[in-house]
Order: sequence, then structure tokens, then C-alpha cells
Amino acid sequence: MGQNDVLKNSNAIGIPFSINEKKKFYFFIKRIFDIIVGVIGSILIIPLAIIIKIAYLFHKDYAPIIFRQERIGQNGKIIKIYKFRSMVPNAEKVLENLMKSDSKIRKEYLNNKKLEHDPRLTRVGKIIRRTSIDEFPQFFNVLKGEMSLIGPRPYLLREKDDMEMYYNEIVACKPGITGLWQVSGRSDLSFKYRLKLDRIYYLQRTIRFDLIIAYKTFGAVFNKNGAK
Repeated sequence: MGQNDVLKNSNAIGIPFSINEKKKFYFFIKRIFDIIVGVIGSILIIPLAIIIKIAYLFHKDYAPIIFRQERIGQNGKIIKIYKFRSMVPNAEKVLENLMKSDSKIRKEYLNNKKLEHDPRLTRVGKIIRRTSIDEFPQFFNVLKGEMSLIGPRPYLLREKDDMEMYYNEIVACKPGITGLWQVSGRSDLSFKYRLKLDRIYYLQRTIRFDLIIAYKTFGAVFNKNGAK
């Protein structure tokens, strides 16, 4: 009996759902959970924004504390994610200048897509980065349906070519606020290893797997594992 025959007769042999039905059920439960968590997270943004704004003003930084950045969303669609600003206002331009003037910084960023000791981080930014508070505004993206609580981190547009053979599988998922990368080491891991982890998530995503990642996220945030 072929695979298609097994699926057609799944109910007759005691299997309650076909593979497609299981996927539909998974996505339905995932969306309901995202809405609930998104509402709670969005409410928490208000007091956090007040505290962060006061902290920036104390350091005489008057620029907006929330910024939008274009990222690669599900199916390759470009989305704009929200974050609490953790860097100087003109961070992208500063990075360009750093890469032009310092060959070591250029090599580090091209290899890892990040800087271990990023000079663009503000004093407030270092704190909200290490506690992952900077990610909270993305709960708005979750409510809008552009992101999920669990999934691959949304990649930068300039990283598309570097994703190579992993691209199609990763963008098949809705990007998430947290995911397998975050609970496996986050910034301590290379860009290549991050791609491999995101592919593993694509292949193994289930309700149980999502719950395990959500549970481990609390531990990773509390212990500040890999947060830089």
C-alpha cells in the first residue's frame, strides 16, 4: 500500500487525522496562542516604553525609542518589525563606516552577521538587549499575523544571499520572536549554525516542539544565555 492509500484510509485504521489535517490543526492552535500572547505582550509594552524613554532621556538621548526595520517574512514577503531601540539612531550608517575603516570589524560582521562587542550599542541598549526587552514591540507584529511567538528569527534583507540553500525552507515558516536559535545559544552561535537550527525547526515544528521552545526561552532569558 502506497503513502497516498495510507492517508486515504487513515480513519479506518484508527489514525484520527491525516498529515494535512494535523498541519491545519497545528496552525490553528498556533494562531490562537499567538493572539493570546500577543495581546498580553502588547499591554506590557506601554509601561516598558515609559521606563525605557525615561532612561534614554536621563542619558540625554532624545531620539525615538521604537524603530522599524525591514526583514524577510513568511514566503519571502518583506515585513517591518518593531523593536525598542538598543543602538545609536544612525546605527546602519555607523556600521557601514566601521566596516570601511576597520578590516577586523568587517571580517567579523561578514562571517557572523553580528559584532561581539558592538560599539553602536547604547548604555540603555546593552541592558534591554541582555534581558531581551528590546524584542517586546514585536508582539504588535504577532497580533498583525506577520510573526509568531515561535519560529525562525526574521532575517535582514541583506542576509538573503547568505542563507543559500536554507532560504526556501526557512521562509516557509512565519518568523518568530523566539525560536530554536535563541534557546540553543543565540549570539554565541555562528550564522551558519543558526541557519541549520532554523531548518531543523522547519522540519520538526509541532505543538509539542513549540511548547518546549517556549519553556526553554524563559530559562534562556533568565540566565541571559548568548544575549549580547
